[in-house]
Amino acid sequence: MKRLWDISPAVHAGSPVFPGDTPYAQHWNARIAPGCPVNVSSITLSPHFGAHADAPLHYGDEGRAIGEVDLAPYLGLCRVIHAIGIGPLIEWHHIARATQDLPPRVLVRTYEKSPTLWDPYLAAFASTTVERLADLGVRLIGIDTASIDPAESKDLPSHQVIRERDLRVLENLVLDEVPEGDYELIALPLKLTTADASPVRAVLRSP
Repeated sequence: MKRLWDISPAVHAGSPVFPGDTPYAQHWNARIAPGCPVNVSSITLSPHFGAHADAPLHYGDEGRAIGEVDLAPYLGLCRVIHAIGIGPLIEWHHIARATQDLPPRVLVRTYEKSPTLWDPYLAAFASTTVERLADLGVRLIGIDTASIDPAESKDLPSHQVIRERDLRVLENLVLDEVPEGDYELIALPLKLTTADASPVRAVLRSP
């Protein structure tokens, strides 16, 4: 039997959110009671909440919404590489030892244990690292922090490489329990036809 790793953080009102973004909130519209057979709620959240897939629209007005992108990059063989405690940028030499015969998807673990509060010092990708991964045929990169660029960045160089090279990105993954190695990734975004991102329920399976 294949082992399954859930690499999605829990989603609740106390979950950390990028400063200025919309936190998670839930409202009960109906509760089970005499005359009402069901519980029904409404939720409010940013599409960048929890584990999520950025759409090209997120980093370019000309980009496609998340519901328009091909699903193939979010499903298939991937490699988990550890760069724990590396910061502020993941440079090529931090991951080069694990880049032989890369599959089309690469996830990088930077935390020993994922934080439960917002981390302003999150590790991010150096844009040159993203370029080299793209050169090796990688079509999706993922990270266990809230952004592939530093939290304070305004020019977002790694996001711009993603835009230029037409890669896909997953952020806010939880890789605490995942050893380095190759896995099957399943992290499908919702078909949100006008959204700049989508939450995903990201999982890994042993290949």
